[in-house]
Amino acid sequence: MVTVRILILIFCFLTLTACDSGSKSMALGSLERQRIALTATSNEVVVALPVAQGSMVTKGTVLVQLDDTQQRAQVAKALADVAQSTANYEKLLKGAREEEIAAARAKVSGAKATVQESEANYRRIASMAKDNLASKADLDRALASRDADTASLESARENLRELVSGSREEDIRFALANLQASEAVLLGEQKRLDDLTIRATRDGILDNLPWNLGERVTQGSPLAVVLAGKAPFARVYVPEPYRVKISIGDVLLVHVDGIDNPIEGKVRWISNEPAFTPYYALNQEERSRLMYLAEVQLPDSSASLPSGVPAQVEMP
Repeated sequence: MVTVRILILIFCFLTLTACDSGSKSMALGSLERQRIALTATSNEVVVALPVAQGSMVTKGTVLVQLDDTQQRAQVAKALADVAQSTANYEKLLKGAREEEIAAARAKVSGAKATVQESEANYRRIASMAKDNLASKADLDRALASRDADTASLESARENLRELVSGSREEDIRFALANLQASEAVLLGEQKRLDDLTIRATRDGILDNLPWNLGERVTQGSPLAVVLAGKAPFARVYVPEPYRVKISIGDVLLVHVDGIDNPIEGKVRWISNEPAFTPYYALNQEERSRLMYLAEVQLPDSSASLPSGVPAQVEMP
């Protein structure tokens, strides 16, 4: 289709120059706008189309809404994970509660009393054993009981020391890493949720809505096409002899079919390579048939002009 279009434009150009050799040379083309295709990131059902095709839209306008029920559940789960990780991190930062420390101190006091009792009992049994009033087994049991109570006291003291010292630095860093990971997952899930609401990324005209209300879209397919920009630009093919005379920023006259007076436009881009090359050798005569694609931006006062209308640009 592109090749056929180019050949038609060349034929029209040659026809115009042949019919009136005294008329000004024209670069032929049409009015165009940049096409912004907004694609689907998930296979969901279209639940709302709030803007009609052909309407003017501004950046941020909601164009298509996909079903977000499942994704909202994923965001809720991610929020819960963040809350859990936050609570665990703050718990480690604060350390043990005063009530827990007080309970640990009470256990130490109780263990001390038990050790004192066990020590007194052991001494009593040992004295009786010297007088053969207690057996060797009774003495061994008293010694084992004293040693067990002493070990319990040391365990209670170490538990109290751990609570008073607070959480280990490694545990705090581990909890912080878990919290950051949970927050990153939340950001990802929130981004997927936001992507289910298709918004215009630039001002322009809503040209096409390929999917109907209630259809399940396919991932990667375009959901809305926006023709960006206020005014269109003329995309024309500049003949080779005029390429060196045109630079970016030059002001040229643009003739639009259906409008009597020409419009001043500014060259915003011109190709450094020809749009096509003949298959035969390029001698001086054949080089003149080369065409260079160029874009001439029209002023904002031409915003109402539709895309696709034929246009001609006067060559300098």
